[in-house]
Order: sequence, then structure tokens, then C-alpha cells
Amino acid sequence: MSEDERIRLLRESEANSALREELLAVQNVRGAFSLSVYNVGNAESEKPYRHFMQLHRRTKLFRMAGRVAGYAAAVTLLVFVTWKTTVSTISKSTEQAVVRQELYTPAGQRARITLPDGSTVWLNAGSTLHYPSVFADERRVSLMGEAFFDVVHDASKPFVVATDLFEITALGTQFNVYSYPDAEYVSTSLVDGSVEVRSPGKPSGMILKPNQQLVYANGQFRMEDLDKDQLLWKEGIYTFKGQNLENIISKLELYYDVEIVVTNPQILRYQYTGKFRQRDGAMEILRIIQKIHRFKIYKDEELNRITLN
Repeated sequence: MSEDERIRLLRESEANSALREELLAVQNVRGAFSLSVYNVGNAESEKPYRHFMQLHRRTKLFRMAGRVAGYAAAVTLLVFVTWKTTVSTISKSTEQAVVRQELYTPAGQRARITLPDGSTVWLNAGSTLHYPSVFADERRVSLMGEAFFDVVHDASKPFVVATDLFEITALGTQFNVYSYPDAEYVSTSLVDGSVEVRSPGKPSGMILKPNQQLVYANGQFRMEDLDKDQLLWKEGIYTFKGQNLENIISKLELYYDVEIVVTNPQILRYQYTGKFRQRDGAMEILRIIQKIHRFKIYKDEELNRITLN
């Protein structure tokens, strides 16, 4: 399809729920195929595809794939996956198309994906992950938002997560990256293994050990002990420990894509400790906090704005 045709199709799908559902099902199937590498023109390599099409005609496997996608949607509700072909490499006997893929999680949701090398990624709300359908010499992905990575060990292929401010390199480990564009800080939290955090273009950086967290704020790095409760967002739980309302509001705005306005700055200094379910939403979380220190809450649905007074 041409660019105009793709845009027209996406716009139609926004207003047509049946078309949108069909489009998501097709994208899931196409994504599954794009992860397989085979020799173009090799009849042997096309056997799995022909077999799949035969199964489709006999058992309507596409409908089954749609149901599987529905189970995944129970966790993330809506995960928009788009593909763009960006690189083609040609070897002596193989022409391999590398498809650039994008995974986006809407506000208030989270998603899990398995990358081509078997590594697992949890993506938090309002986050975007770019990755290739096939990894070459280097396993490189780019992140905008927050994600938890469980990387498969491969000493010959480092795993690199690129953000706007720095890059994280690992061989096989578990770590979390917090890097929203509008956040007051950026952080890398290491659970297991070892990672190196460095600025792009620099030959070396800082090495993290398990249970350490590197935070970048106000132009400076600082090393902290990791509080693993911060990683409970993977289970759908947001945790705040001794944080003032200003910091909590900043995260709610990122997680739920909502504007929160405070007319009385005094309430921003109040500190709170608690755990909240992701599915509760920003309004319910604020109502619970409101029971500790009284303030009024107004929601403007049209402007998607919450006012605290």
C-alpha cells in the first residue's frame, strides 16, 4: 500500500471497530511471520508457509490467531503494532528483509513482548519500543518511556537499549529503564547480571551491580540502592514510598496521559506511601490520596484535565 492508502486505512479503522479488529488480527499474524528468516526463492523454506495456508483453509486458523490476540488484549487492552521495511541486506545465497517494528502501549495499559532473540520485554503505559524483526551483529532496540528487560545471554551479541540521553549495554541480565521524554529524571535499575550505562559516542560508562539504580537528574548522575517495589508495575501495581504529591502527579500524567492542574501549591508538599492498581486509573488513585489530606477534585472530560484544589 502507498503511504496515503495506509493513512486512509488507519483513519477508517478508528471509526470502524470491525475493521480495526480485523486489522489488528492481520498485524499479529504478519508480525509472527516477520520473525522467521528464510531464503528467498528456496522452495524448501516455503513449505512451512504453504502448510500454514492449508491449515488456514481447513481450520480457519486466522480466527484462532485472532482469539489468541484477544487474550493478549486482556492484559494490554490495545497494543498497536506497526511495521515498516527499512533495511534490506543481501548475501551470496540469501536475501533477508529486516523489518523495523514498533510496539506502543496506550495510557493506563502495559504489554509484554518476546524479541527475535528470545529476550522478554515488559512495556509500561505510554511507552514505545522500536526493534528489528531480526538482530544482526548487535541486538539494538530504542525506548521512549519505561520497560523491563529480561535479556537472553549471548556473549557474541551485546544487547543495547538506546534512549534520548544514554545507552545501556548488557549481555544477559534483568534491568529496568525509566526514560519518559517529559520526566524529571531518567534511571536504570539492575536486578541481575551487569550493565554499562554510557552517553552515546563515549567509549565507556558506569557499570551497575545487582540491586543498584543509576539516576540522572539535573545534569548529574547518582547511584542508589534499588527498591524492587518500584518494579511492581510489571504486575499492574504502582508503588509510591514517601513521595510528595508533586512527584506522584508527574507520574500519573505520564502513565495515564492526563493533565493534572493544582491550584493550591501547598498540597504538593504532602507525602504519601501506598500501592495502587494500574487499572484503577488516575482519578481513583487521587480519590484514595484525598482521604489522607483533604482537597477537592474536578475532572473536565472534554479537556482531559483534572484540577486539584
